[in-house]
Parts: sequence; C-alpha cells; structure tokens
Amino acid sequence: MKILAVGDIVGESGVRKLKELLPNIKKEKNIDFVITNGENSAGGMGITEKNFKDIIEAGTNVITMGNHTWGKKDIFRFIDDPRLLRPANYPKGVVGKGLGIFECMDKKIAVINLIGRVDINILTENPFILAKEMVDDLQGKVDIIIMDFHAEATAEKIAMARFLDGKITAIFGTHTHVQTGDEQILPNGTAYITDIGMTGPKNSVIGMDIQVSIKRFETALPEKYKLAEGECILNAVIFDIDDISNKVTSIERMNIR
Repeated sequence: MKILAVGDIVGESGVRKLKELLPNIKKEKNIDFVITNGENSAGGMGITEKNFKDIIEAGTNVITMGNHTWGKKDIFRFIDDPRLLRPANYPKGVVGKGLGIFECMDKKIAVINLIGRVDINILTENPFILAKEMVDDLQGKVDIIIMDFHAEATAEKIAMARFLDGKITAIFGTHTHVQTGDEQILPNGTAYITDIGMTGPKNSVIGMDIQVSIKRFETALPEKYKLAEGECILNAVIFDIDDISNKVTSIERMNIR
C-alpha cells in the first residue's frame, strides 16, 4: 500500500495546484490513500466548506488541520465530517475530532492529528501524554497508524517520533512549510520526516508575499500578511507500506515545481 501525505495547502492557488496535480500523482505513483493538511487553504488561514470539498474532490481521503483550525467560522458547518480532523489535543468538549479510522484495501488505517506546544501560542493538552493514550488504545484495532504532528519546533517533532518509534507506522511533521531532507525509518520501524513542506506559491515566504513578510521583520510592526501570487509548488511524501508487516519499506519525498 502507498500512502501520500501532502504538505500544507496555502491559499486557493494551493488548492488549485492540488486539483491540477493530485489525480496524475495518484495514477503514476499507484497511490492508495491520501492525507492532506488543509489548515491554510482559505486565504492562508483556516478552511472553508468550498476548500474542503475541492480538496476532497481532488482525491484526498482525509484532511488534517493545525493552529489555524478555527481561522474561518465556516468550519463549524462541516467540522463533524469524518474526513476532517483537527488536533486531538484541543481541550475536551471542543467540537470535532483528532482521530479517524478509515478502510482501504482491506486495511484499517488510523490517522491522528496532534499539535505541538513549543512556540505555538495555543493552549492545548500535552501531545505526548495524549499520543500514548491514543496509540495504546488503537493497538489490535487497526493495521496502520499515521500521525500528522503539526508543530513548530524540530526538537519536539523528533522527540515525538522517537517516543512513538515502533508503536505507529509513520509520523510526518507539518506547519513550517519547508520540506526537510531527513526522511528515515527509525530503529524500531516507524517512518519519519520532520516536515513535508507546503503546496502553495513558489516565490514567497512560506506562502506569503515576500515584501510584506520582509516589512514585518524589518520594522517589527504588525503588517497584515498577504498571500503571494504566481506559480505554485507541491510538496508531499509517499510512504510505501508492506502489505504483510504493515511497516514502511521506503519513503519518497516529492517536490514538484
């Protein structure tokens, strides 16, 4: 089985790029299941129902979110769709869910969405404690466990991967929008990459307009972010999973410019 994880969709141009490329990627790479992070798809912050439908119709099986989950109020209209996951470590009682179980090719695939706490200004529960509880509860119930860990700090992502090594199939990082070159299979069999990158404007500062971004750093004034325009890239990673052992045999990064 091949599972494709697509990096953070940035803006409507990123959505269009996904719609343009994903069908061919699935065909050419024999992709069976697709996870797409959509938390920046609506103007760079949040997701609308139209974005959600477009990403699903492009060929995505499940959409994960992050620190901009609530960026658009529209999300409350479709937050209970089983194909949409928000970070599981939001406080108890918050609408939505952070775990989904999906069936594909006679396999049960659990997808977990968690958010980090280092340098992210959101009050959430400890992702390590919750990850252990969730993974322990899933043992024997599913064949494959994939985690999108939406976090800023590289150390926090690596620590989570080592913490769960051998207990889940794969963990990939999102949020920083820059694809890292550290894809690997850890000693106990869990596949890992620190960040899978983004799908959005190529000539940008992580998807945002270059001059506006520079001005924010140069002046320290709260300049409003603006999405960049022009040609888009698509970043993703493919996990090739053995049908018998349910372990990842190889990881392939994709950087389509």
